[in-house]
Parts: sequence; structure tokens; C-alpha cells
Amino acid sequence: SGEGLDYLLASHPGENLVVRARQRHLKILPAAARQRLLPATGGRTADYDLIYPGDAGQADVAFNSIYRRRLYNNTLLTLRPLDAARMTDAALAAYQETYRQSIAGEPLIRADYNVYLADNRLTFVRENCPPGGRDEWFGVKPFPTDPQSLPPYSQQAVFYAPYYNHRVRLGDVCLAVIQLPADIQGDLILTRRNLGNFGPAALPLWEELYTLAGPGLRERIDPLRQQNPPPANPDAFAVFLDRDAAGRPRLLYAKRDCTQSDFANRVTLHIAPANLSDLPADRRDSTFENRNFFLDYYGGRPGGECIAAVPLPEYPIAEIRTGQGNRWQVNLYPPDDPAPLRAAYAALSASQPAVRAAFALYLQDNQLIYLRESCAAADTAAGFFLHITPADVADLPAERRAAGFANRDFVFDRWGGLFDGKCLAAVPLPDYPIKAIRTGQHIPGQGELWAAELRVER
Repeated sequence: SGEGLDYLLASHPGENLVVRARQRHLKILPAAARQRLLPATGGRTADYDLIYPGDAGQADVAFNSIYRRRLYNNTLLTLRPLDAARMTDAALAAYQETYRQSIAGEPLIRADYNVYLADNRLTFVRENCPPGGRDEWFGVKPFPTDPQSLPPYSQQAVFYAPYYNHRVRLGDVCLAVIQLPADIQGDLILTRRNLGNFGPAALPLWEELYTLAGPGLRERIDPLRQQNPPPANPDAFAVFLDRDAAGRPRLLYAKRDCTQSDFANRVTLHIAPANLSDLPADRRDSTFENRNFFLDYYGGRPGGECIAAVPLPEYPIAEIRTGQGNRWQVNLYPPDDPAPLRAAYAALSASQPAVRAAFALYLQDNQLIYLRESCAAADTAAGFFLHITPADVADLPAERRAAGFANRDFVFDRWGGLFDGKCLAAVPLPDYPIKAIRTGQHIPGQGELWAAELRVER
């Protein structure tokens, strides 16, 4: 940042400038420089923004304030003028030509700012733009058709990579230009905000949903709404299992008449795989993947309706739980299919259970199988506990070694279900050698309903 500020001082010798930048960047300057570069506080209108794009850029190059959010690199600094009078001739010419080309076509959106799209370039234009007022910024958030397009450092792939730009003034016209990548496709949320209007609790001035090609999110969500009953809880989102255009699994969240609370409250998303080996090693003891997020990570509030499209992992999923704290919760399971349960039951016909208790317990194919021949939903309503003692305590995660066992408590429906009057669940066991297993059912605050112990020695 020091090099960029030095460049700015050298470009305007003898001139005082107002710069919108982080205070810590201005504080590192010598006292004489700080007297010339003033912070954009106390009602001062900024001459320059100090921003950090994900790709290198040269100061004053047109449209160079576009960058992928959260891919900051503080060594790559761009100085962005907020007024045409501060631009280089090349940057000014580029903005003027883009404006001329844009108004020759039809806008995608007609609002206080008309929005145009040509050659993968979005232009937000306002004629007779009033002077003064708060600075604004404009953004576009693509719904990720491919999780690989999301930031590489994010193991959970929870963040969008939106693009944004501030407006500039060309005489009486205000416009902002966002150059999109050549391979962009699918749905976009176009946003206008006041500067500083960030964060999950800060609603934009307006957002609109636009589909570049093919059926968009609304064409997917509306039929799903017709096929499924609406949530009984008025605070709840409708949540649908779906697949994107490439066939990858995802969750769609939708809520009409979206409020600020709907938008600002964190959404919890817990994904339990059918096979624990699909989880990272440090998550296997908890048995689920945590992908909590704020709505604007995966969507927005176009037209006053909350919409989000969340990519799911492609491994087999046993259970999905999602909600917003005490406001609402939804448990989702893949569609019921009794065929795997019948096949697992048939494979047990020649076997003897390791233990008989309220459920017959079998050890087979590195699974602990629970079977009850005459069963109803009430028999599986209470939670199941499953404590696995390894032959070597070193095989446990560090935080479990003092306890001496792995805790794999579970909900029955997660690993099985009811079929033909029977209940069967097949719970995967860890790969390390096991010494003993203790399992049963319990009710919090009341104690155990039943318990059984198995000596494994494998």
C-alpha cells in the first residue's frame, strides 16, 4: 500500500487529496504525506478509492476496480478515481465509449439506474444524476454452477466470488461498469448499494435476478413450490433438493416477502455423509460437515424475495439439517428407498446377532447393524448413543483420548428406516482396530432406555 500512496502523491504534486482507505494504511505514511492525503471522513468527498483486486492492475486503468471478493492481496493495489476529472485520458475515453454503446441498446432493467449488458460488460447508467449524495457501489453475484469456481482456499466452498465497481461521474451522467469473465453463465444477482452498506444485516437499495441463458432459478423454484406444501412456520424458508444445469446436487432456499431478519440471520447447514470416510479426518468424530452461511454468501434478495442456491457435496448424503436458530429448522433426507434396506436384511438371514437387546445387533462389513423385526416409528424416535473404544487410544482424535472412546451418537433415520414392519439401520464403523462397543437409546434428562455392550477385539 505504501507504494500505491507514493504513486498517488507523485501524480499530484503540491495537491491535497481525499482518499478512502483503511486508516492503518494512511498511518504508515510520513507526517508530511499524511497532511496531503486526508481520510474520507467528516463529510469529505473522496477523490480516490484504495482497493485491492485479486489480479494486478495499473492505476487509473478503466474498469480496474472489478475484483473477486475475499481474494484480497494487499500487495496488489489499485487507485480508483471517483470523478472523471481525476482520470487519465485513456480511462476517460473508455468510460465515454462504454456509455455511448450502452444507451444504443435496450436495458435489462429499468430503474433509477438502467442496466445494460453487451460483450459480457454490465453498465449501470443514470442520466441527470444529482450531485452530491452518498457514494454508491454496484455488484453482480453469479450463482456458482461449478463449486471449483469458488475461492480455492475455502475447503467448505461457502463463498461466492462477486464482482463490483463504484460509480463515476461524466458530467451529468453517473455510471458504473463491471466486466464479467468470458465463461460466465447461469443466474446473476445485480445489486445497488450505498457505500458502507455491507454485512449480512445491511439490505441493498435494490437487487434483481437475471438469467443469462436457459431456465433460471425462478423457473426451477416455482414448480418445486407447486409440488411441495408450503412451510407451516411463516418464518421458514422453503428448502428443496435440486440439481444444477451440470447435474450437481444443490439446495434451493426461497422465501417470498423476505424481511431483514430473514436476510441477516445466519443459516445453519449440517451435512451428514452416508460414509464417514468422505469427511475430512478432523470432522469424522462429529459425523457431519458444517457449512453455516449468511444468505448473501449464496444468494440475495432480488425483488424482495430471498433466494439462495447452495452447492452440495457429491458424496452420498444420509441427512441434511438446515435452519436459522430457533426461528425454523428443516431435516431433509434423500427420497425413501426400501430396496437397500431389504437387501441388507436379506444378507443377515444366515447370520446370528452379536447381541440381542431391544434391537438385534450385527457386526458385518465394518458396519454395526441394528434390526428390530416388529417395529414402529415410535421405537426409533429416541436418540441412539454409540460409543466405540479403540484397541489403541492413539487412534482417537486428541480431544477424545481422555474419554477413551469415539462418540458416534445418531438419529436412526440417518442410517436406515422402516420397511415391511421392520426397522433396520447400518452404521459405518471406523477403520482402526476396535476393542469394544457400547450402544443403546437414551432420552435427554431421563436416561437410557436400553444399552448393550459388544466385545469386538478386531
